[in-house]
Amino acid sequence: MPTLLPPVGRRRALQGAAAGLVALGLLLWWLLPLGEEPPTGTITFSTGTRAGVYYEYGERLQKELAKDMPGLEVKLVTSAGSQANVRSVATGKADIAIAAADAVDTYETDGGAGADRLRGVARLYDDYVQLVVPPDSDVESVADLRGKRVAIGLPNSGVRLIANRVLEAAGIDPEKDITPRSDGIDTGPKRLGSELDAFFWSGGLPTRGLRELAETSAFRFVPIEPALVARVHAQGGATRYYRATNMPESAYKTIQNGSTVATMAVSNLLVTRKDLDPRLTEWLTRTVLDSRDGIGANVHSAQLVDVRTAIYTDPLPLHEGARRYYRSVKP
Repeated sequence: MPTLLPPVGRRRALQGAAAGLVALGLLLWWLLPLGEEPPTGTITFSTGTRAGVYYEYGERLQKELAKDMPGLEVKLVTSAGSQANVRSVATGKADIAIAAADAVDTYETDGGAGADRLRGVARLYDDYVQLVVPPDSDVESVADLRGKRVAIGLPNSGVRLIANRVLEAAGIDPEKDITPRSDGIDTGPKRLGSELDAFFWSGGLPTRGLRELAETSAFRFVPIEPALVARVHAQGGATRYYRATNMPESAYKTIQNGSTVATMAVSNLLVTRKDLDPRLTEWLTRTVLDSRDGIGANVHSAQLVDVRTAIYTDPLPLHEGARRYYRSVKP
């Protein structure tokens, strides 16, 4: 037979339960921006080509935003990449986008329309430059690309910016010393060996297009050595956002066979405009950081998104809504 609590015991139990509910309510209030209902409306998210990490990350983030803000419609659109994305956000064609820091800086330096309205939401993850050739290619360095058919990325892509700078640092004129092709990660892998001798790609690791190519075909990475990265830096301007690094051996295991590849990397930013609703931007920033592990389980690059580094959106100042979020989680 159950033992009944005495009146005092029952009263204390009820008081304890009430206190627990109050504490839970306060916790939920603290976790939700400003303790308000989720923002509603429609925004456009510009990503990249379907075979790249920008699009893959965008798809996953779109789903996470739908969970946190069910009344917000997020329209996902493809693009050529960073340069196109920066322009789309600055001119109002898109509300948020992913873009590499060098492309953002270049757009600002060139006086692009609406550049002064651009704001940062979060630093996301790094893009790695990946120069791909067939396994039997005689190309061992960037300088060996002279006279070859080389895909340098789609017009208005971040790849195009980087490829041209790397080629010029190696003493190669992208218009005269190679046969330039405007292939991106969506078409480059399919044409490698038949219509292309090499192609440049800059993206998170691993990139879907290269991961799928590795499952069916062999290829090889050409290193971009630190000395060449130093010559890229000597060009000045936005090249300061590039850093010499190594592509880890785990990126494409069947291709790298336990070896790292010398290359360079550049950080990616989630970009918006100054006039985007601060409350919406605060919720957006929260979802980006809270969804890291969920997205990262499918998009490896997303595992590197971290609140300690997300605030560094140079060359862009933080959007006011993003600043509110970072202040709310500051230790």
